Amino acid sequence: MKSRLLPGDLLTFVLGAVLVGWLFAAFWQGGSAGKVRIRTGDTVFATFSLNQERTIEVPGPLGISRIVIHNHQARFQSSPCRNQYCVHQGWLAHAGQVAVCLPNRVSLELVGDKGYDSLNY
Repeated sequence: MKSRLLPGDLLTFVLGAVLVGWLFAAFWQGGSAGKVRIRTGDTVFATFSLNQERTIEVPGPLGISRIVIHNHQARFQSSPCRNQYCVHQGWLAHAGQVAVCLPNRVSLELVGDKGYDSLNY
């Protein structure tokens, strides 16, 4: 016996895909961040509020990394590392997002309400 896709099956599939997309957008995104925590190596260099615009110079083994806080977001503006992966990471806006400059041993993490967390579900 050969099975066929009926119009009701197609409608169920489309509605299910739309529901999954909406649930992902509504619940899987990180919450709003209120602070940025900057680390050098194993120690916390400083924690700053995202409410104030500023540029922070963070010393590392290779030189100075510049981190910019602007419009409730943070990013690496420049770093002495060769590949500049940390700079290309771009603006971080949600709690739990992290940018790392491994050669210079500098990292920044946005701290705040993470919203949905699958480990604590």
